[in-house]
Amino acid sequence: MGSFPLPSSSSSLLISSSSSISGRPSSTIFYPLMRFRKAQALSISCDYSCFEIRDVSYRPPGTKINLLSQVNLSIPEKSFGLIFGRSGSGKTTLLQLLAGLSKPTSGSICVQRYSDDGEKIKSPEPLQPERVGIVFQFPERYFVADTVLDEVTFGWPRQKGGLQLRELLASRLQKAITSVGLTGMSLDKDPHSLSGGYKRRLALAIQLVQTPNLLILDEPLAGLGGISNSILGCNQVVSLHLF
Repeated sequence: MGSFPLPSSSSSLLISSSSSISGRPSSTIFYPLMRFRKAQALSISCDYSCFEIRDVSYRPPGTKINLLSQVNLSIPEKSFGLIFGRSGSGKTTLLQLLAGLSKPTSGSICVQRYSDDGEKIKSPEPLQPERVGIVFQFPERYFVADTVLDEVTFGWPRQKGGLQLRELLASRLQKAITSVGLTGMSLDKDPHSLSGGYKRRLALAIQLVQTPNLLILDEPLAGLGGISNSILGCNQVVSLHLF
């Protein structure tokens, strides 16, 4: 685990990443200095992808001050990244860029494929916003349905699909509900009536149903205890407030 300061107009923001995936880098990786641990001799390919932020700066339209300046971060697939800093340091701004809610003034956010020896295999691909899930600090502000079931399935295809599609969606729903500890809760319950912790669990289930490639958790410590990385099964970027 490592970290570095991020230039900001107010206070510093720290970013770190780690990975424990067998055959992939276990040391911290930051662009432009990249360190890769060679995999031991195997007869199979160990190609992997990295989610990368490359020299990203952001200046709100109509202003002259950068809220973010030349941010760089690289996170191997199925690993964990942490963003933490004081209020006003740019955490939320960076999360909005990652989620596709805003666009960088300069730089890029992409997915890069590497061989097992750390060589780039092909050109980077843009990170698609529809493959990113985000759980906000106050998710109830974004609830749109009257029941837990309708909230989780909001946006699903409304046309009559085949049996295979219906079974897939039902399987995703059951897995997501179980993973976040909502098993046994009535799906007819009003999501706004849930406690703060359960609202966050519901918001997480909503994202897990979509099977995102990147999952962003804003201030995740409230109400999400006991939910393991192995259950989530995708890249995670976490934002924490530094007191």
